[in-house]
Amino acid sequence: MPARLKVLTAAELERADAASDTRALVKHYLAVLETRAPGRSVEVRVPPFAAVQVIPGVRHTRGTPPAVVETDAETWLALAVGRTTWSEALDSGTVVASGERTDLTPYLPLTTH
Repeated sequence: MPARLKVLTAAELERADAASDTRALVKHYLAVLETRAPGRSVEVRVPPFAAVQVIPGVRHTRGTPPAVVETDAETWLALAVGRTTWSEALDSGTVVASGERTDLTPYLPLTTH
């Protein structure tokens, strides 16, 4: 039996392109953060796209890291380009940060320097 091909609508194609663009931007700005804050003591997570370990200090090697920052893609991109501040994101609950050295204020926004 031949495989059936699904024909995507214009809206579905647009959503797929937007998701691809978002993924690329999230990964780009996480890579910029890695360059500006080298280290492995804090894990920054932007599910489902990527996670990186940054900030100098005690190196994390396995299991749940002692210091974690987690946010969604929209908030991460807003932080990266300066549309929101670290304290605004924390206060609104769109960023969850636990552990030592999780304040990313010195590194944001990532579009400057």
